[in-house]
Amino acid sequence: MVQNHMFQLLSLIAMEPPVSLEAEDIREAKLNVLRAIKPLTPEQVHRQVVRAQYTAGQMDGRTLPAYVQEEGVAPGSATETYVALKLFVNNWRWSGVPFYLRTGKALARRASTVAVHFKPLPAILFAEHHPLPANVLTLRIQPDEGFSLEVVGKRPGLDLSIGAVNMNLDYAREYHARLPEAYEMLLYEVMVGDQTLFVEAEMVERSWRFVQSILDVWEREGKNGLLAYPAGTWGPSTAEQKLMPDSCAWLEP
Repeated sequence: MVQNHMFQLLSLIAMEPPVSLEAEDIREAKLNVLRAIKPLTPEQVHRQVVRAQYTAGQMDGRTLPAYVQEEGVAPGSATETYVALKLFVNNWRWSGVPFYLRTGKALARRASTVAVHFKPLPAILFAEHHPLPANVLTLRIQPDEGFSLEVVGKRPGLDLSIGAVNMNLDYAREYHARLPEAYEMLLYEVMVGDQTLFVEAEMVERSWRFVQSILDVWEREGKNGLLAYPAGTWGPSTAEQKLMPDSCAWLEP
């Protein structure tokens, strides 16, 4: 998931505007993002990556066994079912900006979202009495495709009361149409010869180069460092504590 799906989303979010909407120009813009992501050293893997495996828990009203109790899984398996990591895109625009990626199995809910936190403005007019949260743009990929923009606004009334306001767009509700499934789109683009959403060799090589720097460390360590989380939760709390500063937290979809 990290090497393919998540790196594709990362490159779409972080890429510079392409010179045109032609497939070759879009893929070149995405590739430049991957070129700016360096493989991690073993020390960086320990600081910036969390892996875990789910244990027994409750999910969708039913009891789910631990991963190692699933059919076909070795009792001593060290295979991770959850990964959270922090990485940096080392180019002019994104220098110093952390990107947080998280994916896993048997989590509380099946969802794919991207949350973009905007940099805070100077806290001059309102922050003395009203702490101002960051403005957040949330892109919902599945389910309920759409996006929402959470901004700070003044609540109705005579006093100066500030709070978050959520402006939401749901594609299906807005356009009254069935949205095609992801693989429907891909199959259609294969038939018409549109390569925009397909990857080229260098993109595959660079994404695997980054992921392999992590896998090499895990192979040497075996189960050392493999955390646990109950099925039906959002993963180990260590991921948030380890990867994020005190002022940050995962946005639950």
